[in-house]
Amino acid sequence: MAFGTLKYGIIGVGMMGREHLVNLHYLKDENVSVVAVADPHLPSQQQALKLAQSFNWAIQVFCCHKELLDSGVCDVVIVSTPNMTHYEILMDIISHPKPHHVLVEKPLCTTVAHCKQVIEAAKHRPDVLVQVGLEYRYMPPVAKLIDLVKGGVLGQVKMVSIREHRFPFLVKVNNWNRFNCNSGGTLVEKCCHFFDLMTLFAAANPVRVMASGAIDVNHKDEIYDGKVPDIIDNAYVIVEFENGSRGLLDLCMFAEGSKNEQEISVVGQIGKGEAFVPESIVRWGTRADGRDGVKTLKAEDDRIKYDGLHHGSSYLEHLHFLSVVRAKGTQAPAVGLHDGLLSVAIGVAAQLSIEKGRFVTIEEVYLKLTISTCCAWSARSQHLCEIVNIMCM
Repeated sequence: MAFGTLKYGIIGVGMMGREHLVNLHYLKDENVSVVAVADPHLPSQQQALKLAQSFNWAIQVFCCHKELLDSGVCDVVIVSTPNMTHYEILMDIISHPKPHHVLVEKPLCTTVAHCKQVIEAAKHRPDVLVQVGLEYRYMPPVAKLIDLVKGGVLGQVKMVSIREHRFPFLVKVNNWNRFNCNSGGTLVEKCCHFFDLMTLFAAANPVRVMASGAIDVNHKDEIYDGKVPDIIDNAYVIVEFENGSRGLLDLCMFAEGSKNEQEISVVGQIGKGEAFVPESIVRWGTRADGRDGVKTLKAEDDRIKYDGLHHGSSYLEHLHFLSVVRAKGTQAPAVGLHDGLLSVAIGVAAQLSIEKGRFVTIEEVYLKLTISTCCAWSARSQHLCEIVNIMCM
């Protein structure tokens, strides 16, 4: 079936925004093009413009997301701005007279309150599709493990264990990711990916969370405007689900000496499956067959034309989202707003658990933090806008 050219705009063209631009270039045979970008940061604008020119794309450059929306030149927008700006930008997109389909980078928002408000607003815009960029689902070894679980090979899932041992946070524009008030905290900013996978594997809603974490190595000698970063660099997080399944996250961000950055284990009543990234290895076996019956597979996806920063998962994410957009309402986004909400809620509960030194229920996060963050945001947002220089006034 022949399709007309789908025109994309990218709001926020820092490192991840430019990564999206490159992915879309590799999808050019699918009849897509990037026609506009928006970012108040001049160096980011210039780098995006240079990149687009190398792809022979003539793009319009705006300093403000509202200008991009009002231009009317885009069918789809990608939101890859700093976390604390997602809420306002999403609300502006959803309320705009011209419908724009949206792929928003994780996390959906930095608070449960804002996630819920975006969900409520989206209910009134059936002509707008919103997918959340939890692209780890698309990494070939993770996707294979998801298929094994959904196919019942492991039986009913009882335990999910995810280890991420990696490098510290990268430097971002104006160092916005060094502070919890901007990112939502490490367990929201980085680990929403893993809480999304836990929930997917458990096939149940989270009930309560217990976490232990600290700032032990990274960023302790950094100072920005007289303030030392407050983002944790390691943690253990236990998540309990309503069907009795449990998840464990083991996070360390000063573990560059690791062969694999992510190691995922899912154990069911029948068997166990594992995925390793970036080795792209999947192993699985059953209790009945024992150790000698464990199978090993090199997970690959021939559709991937660009590996990029996330082992081809961003490319596959775009490919799937494109198919949803072109289905014109007959398909739902693979990773919806409710998925984004749950991944943030678990992260917020984990951050609070570390602060309080106790289990935190998801119900507590929904009820108490929803009220408090709504009240706090209006006073804080203007200040954040000034110090980060990201949002348009």
